[in-house]
Amino acid sequence: GRGAAASDLPGDAVRVGTTGLDLPLDSVLRGDCIESLRRLPPASVHAVFADPPYNLQLGGELFRPDGSHVDAVTDDWDKFDSFAAYDAFTSSWLAEARRILKPNGTIWVIGSYHNIFRVGASLQDLGFCRDKVKKLDAQISPQSSLMAGGSKRG
Repeated sequence: GRGAAASDLPGDAVRVGTTGLDLPLDSVLRGDCIESLRRLPPASVHAVFADPPYNLQLGGELFRPDGSHVDAVTDDWDKFDSFAAYDAFTSSWLAEARRILKPNGTIWVIGSYHNIFRVGASLQDLGFCRDKVKKLDAQISPQSSLMAGGSKRG
């Protein structure tokens, strides 16, 4: 699978508030991230923090703006056949993240300048509030962060 995610929900799931939802609290879910997200109830979480694959399968040399060399990632979890395949994966996990977020929930996505703009486009395409998407620190290289809050549900 891709990314950090979950096997079956823990047997010691905790009943949350008056919603009657059984959610694994203080747990790391391991497994395929999309399948793990699908196991969670809709509108059940306040925040999602994601550090998805960067799609750093490089065909040649790549350098950061400061001139330092970027190493390609050769692990299977970061291999995609094309930008279209990467975009489809990104849209799939973001759609599940949006589904499980409460209406006023927040999503934080970590990425490098190699992928964060593609992730940002998917965030916008999926209806996350565009006016709340912010690049938090332009000085972080190769990683940057995007935050989108308060997804609007129609």
